[in-house]
Amino acid sequence: MAQHALLVLAHPRGDSLTAQIAQRARERLIGDGYTVDLLDLYAEDFDPRTGPEDEPDWGDRDKEYSSEVRSHMDRIDRADAIVVVFPVWWFGLPAILKGWIDRVWNYGFAYGRSRPRLRAKRMLWLGLSSYPRERFAELGWDTVIERQLQVGISEFCGIKDTAVEFIHGSLSIGPDGPTTADTALNAFLSTSAEPVS
Repeated sequence: MAQHALLVLAHPRGDSLTAQIAQRARERLIGDGYTVDLLDLYAEDFDPRTGPEDEPDWGDRDKEYSSEVRSHMDRIDRADAIVVVFPVWWFGLPAILKGWIDRVWNYGFAYGRSRPRLRAKRMLWLGLSSYPRERFAELGWDTVIERQLQVGISEFCGIKDTAVEFIHGSLSIGPDGPTTADTALNAFLSTSAEPVS
């Protein structure tokens, strides 16, 4: 049976390099035999604000969240792999993507259970930075962002098979920009999912 991927895009412009790299990731995933659900957060007009209906209830891990959030949870549930393509803004996630994590990766669904329900999934975070690789590393942002995404989100939610990769120099990358993610995508596609007990 074909593997299924949730491909998350977080950029307001459909012609951006971020969107082009997401399209490249989609083509690569399909070429590797995946079915792909493209979740374009801006195009789908996702609301990143958490209201009372989606606020975690620490006394009720079975809380029923809003219908919008439940539909996103279903999309995550169906995925074997999750690939998130985003620009690094203010050395972190864009607000719409952070809001997606806040609202959807919620208590009782993504964390808060003795057996994490997302544990069998694989995940690739693919961030675009305008900084040159050397300067980004010199300032320590690669370590800070990687730790937040890999440990603070993915592993906290039980996803051990996760990677964070950066595309650097995104404002001056040139016409070959969409192919700059190929190394990260190749590494992701060449590793098989680890068995989960």
